[in-house]
Amino acid sequence: PIMRSLEIGEKAVILKALFVGRLHTNCYLLDCERTREALDIDPVAEERKILGQARDLDVQIRQIALTHFHFDHILAAKALLAETGATLAIHRDDAPLLSNPPALFRVFTPDAPTDLAVDVLLHDGDEMMVGGLALHVLATPGHSPGGISLWLPEGKVIFVGDTLFREGIGRTDFPGCDQETLLRSIRERLFTLPDETVVYPGHGPHTTIGHEKRHNPWLSGSEA
Repeated sequence: PIMRSLEIGEKAVILKALFVGRLHTNCYLLDCERTREALDIDPVAEERKILGQARDLDVQIRQIALTHFHFDHILAAKALLAETGATLAIHRDDAPLLSNPPALFRVFTPDAPTDLAVDVLLHDGDEMMVGGLALHVLATPGHSPGGISLWLPEGKVIFVGDTLFREGIGRTDFPGCDQETLLRSIRERLFTLPDETVVYPGHGPHTTIGHEKRHNPWLSGSEA
């Protein structure tokens, strides 16, 4: 697992990346060292492991953000909400799909929760606060209708869910996906960020915006 300390002026946060679940999905804990409060991004599975990491870091998970509604990113959400009393946030266009997912997803994981209570409906341009730091909500649809990325400009990091991978992109053969929309989201929303921005995806290793501009076979040569 990755653990990275981000020192931003007097604001300090710790990023903990967990590699959990049978589909090898990334879950991220972003915590403020001053308030000891944490944001969990995509509680994918293995809630005991996520809670154990929070205990090891001596933080309380106060918020849970879903980058999109797909089953492999939400399996631990219900248990974490019950254990922590955290608030749950997702983009407004994906929120209805939590309770009414495509039939195909029910075949994959019939035990996926469909009764999650959403507390915050996110919109493009919203902010989520972790201590004194603001994560900017960027709408990046394509892999799902309401897919989002969470950008921390002060730390030059972004959490992109399944929008962009190291030298890859999210799949677009699920119901509600659209490849042209996805590529437009990457070019117009992600590739406008500084090249040194570190990209933390929903699967696989982290990368940078600059690396993907130069080497992603789906997008190489793309310039903002």
